[in-house]
Amino acid sequence: MRLDLFSGERWVVPAIVFLLLAISPPFLSSFLLTLLTQALIYAILAMSLDIILGYTGLASLGHAAYLGLGAYSVGILTTRYAVGFSVALAAGVLMAVVVAAIFGLVALRATGVYFLMITLALGMVVWGLAHRWVTMTQGDNGISAISRPDLGLPWSLALSIPFYYFALAGFLVSFWILRAIVRSPFGQTLVGIRESESRMRTLGYHVWLHKYIGFVIAGGFGGFAGVLWAYYNGFVSPVDLQLATSVEVLLMVALGGRGTLLGPALGAGIIVFLKNLVSVYTHRWLLILGAVYIATIVYAPEGLLGAVRQWAQRARSNPSRSEA
Repeated sequence: MRLDLFSGERWVVPAIVFLLLAISPPFLSSFLLTLLTQALIYAILAMSLDIILGYTGLASLGHAAYLGLGAYSVGILTTRYAVGFSVALAAGVLMAVVVAAIFGLVALRATGVYFLMITLALGMVVWGLAHRWVTMTQGDNGISAISRPDLGLPWSLALSIPFYYFALAGFLVSFWILRAIVRSPFGQTLVGIRESESRMRTLGYHVWLHKYIGFVIAGGFGGFAGVLWAYYNGFVSPVDLQLATSVEVLLMVALGGRGTLLGPALGAGIIVFLKNLVSVYTHRWLLILGAVYIATIVYAPEGLLGAVRQWAQRARSNPSRSEA
């Protein structure tokens, strides 16, 4: 009997992956656990970008701005005003949502490469503020000594394994909320807009409003990733908002597979591990990043999950060959 992981039993693979994520930390080295924690946080950021890239069809080069907004909100509030986790979390997400709402009014006036350039410019505006507003952001020095939250749990989040499970919980919550959004009528409308704006407009849908709401949702979850990143890293600087970060997140979505949520999460894991392992041997990481992007576009335009899905479809259409 052949198990089809891409039809009725498609939940099997995610369930196995989530189970491995839950039971593996005690058996991993501190280095691997660090990379896995980073991958979970960046997976949230990549999934948020996929809302506008994969489901709506709008490529953005300024998504790192929302990561930075959430992270800087936590850094400023915790180091200057000693606020608790709930207030810092709400402020970080709210800041990202408000800025996304403002940016969306500007960016969504354009499409295609013009949208890409506008989001790049808006992202650089946030980077410039982080770089130049020294009295608030400490400029190039960044904000350090961001302590991890005390949630009143029996274990301290200052330890690697408890914080890993904290990040895993944040990832799972984000995944299920985003999954509910993309499977809702609203999410299906975004897919329809991606396929044909004119058709959706003819059917009576408010195309701009749907794209705007999706843009704001993506910004909010990007801010949530920034909140987790600030608590994890204990430090935030303009480097977190630079163009290279936005490009990495864009590659995570493209590598894993646009229009899915597991694809960007998979891409985030691959890029985080590849970046840290390759950087041990060479400082030319951006060249490697470009090569990976080109290889993905040429050999797997639908991403790794898309390539696996195509292989599974071919296997179903030729059952005798797959069983040989």
